[in-house]
Amino acid sequence: GVRAKYMTPSFPSLTFPNHYSIVTGMYPSHHGLVDNTYYDASRGAEYRMGNQKTVQDGSWYGGTPLWVLAEQQKMLSASFYWVASEAAIQNTRPTYYYVYNDKINIANRIKAVKDWLSLPEDQRPHMITFYFPEVDHEAHTYGPNDAHVGAAVQFIDSSVNALQAELATLNLPINYIFVSDHGMTKVDNEHTLSMPLAIDTAAMHVPWGDALIHVYAKDSSKIAETYAGLKKDSSITVYKLDETPDYWHYKKSDDKYNRLGDLIVVPHLPKVFNFSKRKTTLGKHGFDNHLPDMRASFLAWGPAFKTGLIIEGFENVHVYP
Repeated sequence: GVRAKYMTPSFPSLTFPNHYSIVTGMYPSHHGLVDNTYYDASRGAEYRMGNQKTVQDGSWYGGTPLWVLAEQQKMLSASFYWVASEAAIQNTRPTYYYVYNDKINIANRIKAVKDWLSLPEDQRPHMITFYFPEVDHEAHTYGPNDAHVGAAVQFIDSSVNALQAELATLNLPINYIFVSDHGMTKVDNEHTLSMPLAIDTAAMHVPWGDALIHVYAKDSSKIAETYAGLKKDSSITVYKLDETPDYWHYKKSDDKYNRLGDLIVVPHLPKVFNFSKRKTTLGKHGFDNHLPDMRASFLAWGPAFKTGLIIEGFENVHVYP
């Protein structure tokens, strides 16, 4: 089929923002999932990827995900996991969907997809999302170059093959689009960065982060001195929202839902933040999306696609159109 030399994730190169950018064609600052964890001042509440209540609340999500678009066009959709597929966005969920848990084995997941596509035509989904967590999990745990990661890649490759073999018996014109949400890099998990001393947590709200942190001012008069203090720290770079790189699309003018921190603080690799007492993982992502290690994958094959074509790298917001 078609393969891109690489796909550039959106900034920050984290799971939730990029899953949602792929299915909306929008940068995180435009669709509202600006990080895995962030603060919304208008709500006085944090969105956290680990909080099922916020994850399943459709009011947090802007844009029109592909399954919502499909359903609006009277097409059925299905999701065996994808960020936001459990939420009623514009009062719409996929016709068929699963609430995320990692306990269902791959054979049963493949069987579910085959069962969906074996339904009578008026009940059969036209678009299905499907997620493999294994490479991300192993690369976080062991670092991206470890043999465990190679084994996870082989597992997914074999699983895609098994999925194709099962679905081939249905004789349907099935197109596959295979993407990843981000890359991974090895970090120094022995000598991590704690909360910068220049940040007064009584005056600033700082949600959890490791590859970047958002600093939200409870008192805006404290921003200037906090910024000046952070500028003196050689292990980090601090940005006001008018200073972030243009290609991040992470400026005040981009911030449709007013969810970006007043200051964005980024550690210098291989350093990362760790605000907990537990040792953090060896593999991380979330860093500058133009770093080669953060690059993602794009492959597509099936009757709708050309064959044997290699294209240049492109940004993941272009998958949607």
